[in-house]
Amino acid sequence: MNQQLLGESHPDVATNLNNLGMLYYYQGRYAEAEPLLQQALAIWEKTLGPEHPHTQAARHNLQLLLEKRDPNKSNSNGFFQQVVNFFKS
Repeated sequence: MNQQLLGESHPDVATNLNNLGMLYYYQGRYAEAEPLLQQALAIWEKTLGPEHPHTQAARHNLQLLLEKRDPNKSNSNGFFQQVVNFFKS
């Protein structure tokens, strides 16, 4: 992965982690996807900021995973609505 060349906190590394996490998500490999999506979100929040579209997309991807793993999670709808509102504005 680009981690060795670019460093652990580079936005391109986050892109790779997010893409691999979503591949695992679509394969139903949720336990493997979650830490990758969390790491991508953390990198993008740190390097691009919380309002950047990549960061918002990472939050959305992680939310999809959390809802798939636990559809009855109490804060799922509120978080998802925040993401929807961000993209509407």
